[in-house]
Amino acid sequence: MTRTGRRRGGASGLRRGEAAAGWLFTGPVIAILGVFLLVPVLMALWVSVSDWGGRGSPLSGSVSYVGADNFSAVLVDGGLATKDFGTALRNNAWYVLLVVPLQTALALFLAILVNRAVLRGRGFFRTAYYFPSVTSSVAITVLWLFLFSASGAVNGVLSWFGINGPNWFNDPRGVLHLVLGGVGVDSGPAALTQGGMLGVSWWEWLAGPSIAMSAYILMAIFTTSGTFMLLFLAGLQNLGGDVDEAAMMDGANGWQRFWRVTLPQLRPTLFTVLTLGLIGCWQVFDQIYTGTRGAPSKTTLTPAYLSYQTAFSNQEWGQGAAIAFILFVIIVVFTLLQRWVLRDRPVSRRRIRAYETTAKGGVS
Repeated sequence: MTRTGRRRGGASGLRRGEAAAGWLFTGPVIAILGVFLLVPVLMALWVSVSDWGGRGSPLSGSVSYVGADNFSAVLVDGGLATKDFGTALRNNAWYVLLVVPLQTALALFLAILVNRAVLRGRGFFRTAYYFPSVTSSVAITVLWLFLFSASGAVNGVLSWFGINGPNWFNDPRGVLHLVLGGVGVDSGPAALTQGGMLGVSWWEWLAGPSIAMSAYILMAIFTTSGTFMLLFLAGLQNLGGDVDEAAMMDGANGWQRFWRVTLPQLRPTLFTVLTLGLIGCWQVFDQIYTGTRGAPSKTTLTPAYLSYQTAFSNQEWGQGAAIAFILFVIIVVFTLLQRWVLRDRPVSRRRIRAYETTAKGGVS
């Protein structure tokens, strides 16, 4: 055998050894994930298309396949299950619509603030902003229930300004309906009150978050902004200063440098923050379970808590599993949509011509 052949044989043997070592180290993790993650998910999928009643094994011969009946009961039958799911979806949609952009904007603002070299005590502020994120969500919820009670500290502060604060966690009124009622609009047109989706009229879909859900929205922004602040801070510290300095030399002001230089470079971090925010908001459960459990009048009901309540309280295990998988599809769709919106776009021909014209003018 030639020297070249021996080198090739040694290289291929080395690659086989590396592959074997890789499988050796990752094998236990794959096995653990398969047993404790993949198998339960597959069993839950089977439960969602079966009539399992919660007793015995869902794989026993007494359990029958019912197809999409559980999904139909939640989505199209028009009964109480459909209306509850529509109400939960409406509540959670407003929660996502308000929490995700507000917590992202606040986290980015805090990251820029604590990243400034002129700020004294940056370590203290970073710790202070991040501290709510490492505090137990149960403890934060209990504290929030105390602060936002009818006689709590928040209403006490509002009373200093002559404002009679609401009974936050017991007020089911929609915020937008309250605003419209303030200008004399107490009911919607027939097109909104008679039509609807999932057993909920369009007028109710447009009610906005209830006052009770608004308190949860404030709590989510308060507790999660610190975590996302660290992600943005890491992204900011990895940016080079040469591009920003070049923009400054070209006469760009602070806002232009942020919007056209800094923010585009933070796109991967922004995608991560938005993805994690979407997933966390659609899966909100522990705050609802610890706090109001869907009350008042189901205006704080969420799909995650509804899935738990349907399965464990109402013993409708198939419908509970079906709600969980519908929620999974919703999260995947929103994640893919967000990825499409934040994708890298090619430079248009119009901008290329503008750049070429500018460059030629500078040369001449």
